[in-house]
Amino acid sequence: MALYKQVILIRRDLKMRRGKEIAQGSHASMGFLADPCREQLCAGSDGTVTITLSEAEKSWLTIGVAKICLQVTSEEQLLQIHQEALAAGLKSHLIRDSGKTEFAGVPTYTACAIGPDMSEKIDAVTGALALY
Repeated sequence: MALYKQVILIRRDLKMRRGKEIAQGSHASMGFLADPCREQLCAGSDGTVTITLSEAEKSWLTIGVAKICLQVTSEEQLLQIHQEALAAGLKSHLIRDSGKTEFAGVPTYTACAIGPDMSEKIDAVTGALALY
């Protein structure tokens, strides 16, 4: 049986408050569901949305929702891993905070979630990163 997971990357260089880190990781984690809903609602949906899930996403939701939190040390590293994930055919949801409560009003990339997908595919991109 294939193993599925989602990896959440959090920037440690920003020294965010713990609650802010959790919120940013949560935004990233929900991206694979929230983004299609938001797009349909903004396009004028009556409130009914349809989401097409990949086989990996369906399996992840039904078998277990494994989430692994990893750390990155810079914006450059976050963006690089995001791009590598996309190039590998993985879904990757990058979070850019508005800067209203931290970061002196400057929009800032804070987190990214890769997957859910097969563990081997995600590990090929994130396997060298340290656990959070």
